[in-house]
Amino acid sequence: MQDLLTALVAKAAAEFTSLQSRPAFEAAKARYVGPNGEFTGLMKQMAGVPKEQRPVIGRLINETKGQIQTLLDTALARIEAAEMQAQLGPAIDPTLPSPDPGPGTHHPLTLVREEMCRILRKVGFTVADGPEVETEFYCFDALNTPADHPARDTQDTFYLPESARFGNVSKKDPGERYLLRTHTSSVQIRTMLKGPPPIRIVSPGRVYRRDTTDATHSANFHQLECLYVDKNVTVRDLKALLDYIFESLLGKATKTRFRPHYFSYTEPSFEVDLSAQHLPKVKKEWIEIGGCGMVDPTVFASVGYDPEVWTGYAFGMGLERLAMLLYGIDDIRYFYQNDLRFLKQFA
Repeated sequence: MQDLLTALVAKAAAEFTSLQSRPAFEAAKARYVGPNGEFTGLMKQMAGVPKEQRPVIGRLINETKGQIQTLLDTALARIEAAEMQAQLGPAIDPTLPSPDPGPGTHHPLTLVREEMCRILRKVGFTVADGPEVETEFYCFDALNTPADHPARDTQDTFYLPESARFGNVSKKDPGERYLLRTHTSSVQIRTMLKGPPPIRIVSPGRVYRRDTTDATHSANFHQLECLYVDKNVTVRDLKALLDYIFESLLGKATKTRFRPHYFSYTEPSFEVDLSAQHLPKVKKEWIEIGGCGMVDPTVFASVGYDPEVWTGYAFGMGLERLAMLLYGIDDIRYFYQNDLRFLKQFA
């Protein structure tokens, strides 16, 4: 039996070394370890081995099985490497000039973000940024979002492990958790904590939510939010700014309207609809585009502002939604597929 097993391993080693394709590999594998393979046949002979010899023969069979499996794994790895190399093609010399003579282009989301920031800079807003990893205080607590709010559920928000540590993101409370920010409103809190009003900021950036990806939803997307805090700020100021923004971005024929809504960090709160049927692929008269409202006094209290002295408004919207309206794009997934045929349309 030992001689048969040794001869089988030697035969397999010689055959597997010469295999060049996956079909040949599968055929050779079947000849050795398949239901009717040579090694399988030797294993079946264990039933006729005397009881006192079974431990020795069993050990030899297990050793042979391991050797054959190693030969199979080595041959398969070599074949997979050859298949990958065939897909990659010949090596590229990185010192050669690019075969594409065309200039680079901005991503459509970048174009919309920069245009929105340009529009808002004209009326006194400055761009503010913040970390994408946040704590519960900046993302929820300071924004008057109670502990039992659905947005704080693990099915809606990406929480990081309790062992996670970030040197550049400090916690207000040692017991709070780190998370991927669900909105850029956390930038507003960080800005207000840095100093007194007046404040006029726009905070564009990437945010994360546990959404199932489809034509209009993504687990990561981009928001643009604005905050204005000063004395005697009113809803009329908010409506005038939104009218100005959408007319500047989408055209003079664009109209906006408010619908009463509820947000924990603004009071009163509104949903913002816009009418822009002059744009491509806009089929409805009114389209929901974002949310807004007057900053809740509780939020001011959490950052040390006197709500009897200061008032302000805040609003936010998705950049993907704006880009889809502006360019007539009907699927949010196009933004993340890195297809040059799509991206070059916005040169």
